[in-house]
Amino acid sequence: MSETVIETRRLSKEYIRDEFHITALQDVDLEVKRGEFVALMGPSGSGKSTLLHLIAAMDVPTSGEIKVLGQDLRKLSDRAIARWRNENVGFVFQSFNLIPVLTALENVELPLKLTPLKKQERIDHAVTALKLVGLGDRLGHYPRQLSGGQEQRVAIARAIVTDPALILADEPTGNLDAASAEDILHLLARLNQEFGKTVVMVTHDPHAARFASVVHHLEKGRLLPMNGNP
Repeated sequence: MSETVIETRRLSKEYIRDEFHITALQDVDLEVKRGEFVALMGPSGSGKSTLLHLIAAMDVPTSGEIKVLGQDLRKLSDRAIARWRNENVGFVFQSFNLIPVLTALENVELPLKLTPLKKQERIDHAVTALKLVGLGDRLGHYPRQLSGGQEQRVAIARAIVTDPALILADEPTGNLDAASAEDILHLLARLNQEFGKTVVMVTHDPHAARFASVVHHLEKGRLLPMNGNP
């Protein structure tokens, strides 16, 4: 039996806007095994990005249970969550979220500044990560000097530089042309297959979802059964 790395039980999230209560996620039971490549699909507003943010401990649930890598996220302090996330989770954003005044190498090195590694060790790790994503010749380039696909590769290098067990990607191809998107999907698949990373990707693109080994569909905050029917 494969180890369960993500487990939610009746997980719900509500937001309050003025006097309105908005249910983003309702009673979601999800299980992800180690080494899976999971796609979370659904229309805009279905709750898929909310679920990803809860898994990353970037948001807190209104109710329900969530365990990631054996850790009950609801029992951790803010400081402990930050440390846990930096050690265990690599997050890839649709908008890259690179710092424009830093080079590719400096952007990738950033998460390592929260570790005990010395400067040269941090640089060595960052170079290795950039080479892995095919950007060993772009170390000194700034984001503005890179294509969108290259920026997303830098973002992926930053996500994997701490060697996390879990990679979470929120519409990672949403801002890319078709060729660059294909490259990014192949890179995520390689990280999953060759390096054993568990990958959870939010996407609305059926082509992107075909790279995943497991596909879940959300609709109006609810996780649909695996056959896709309510």
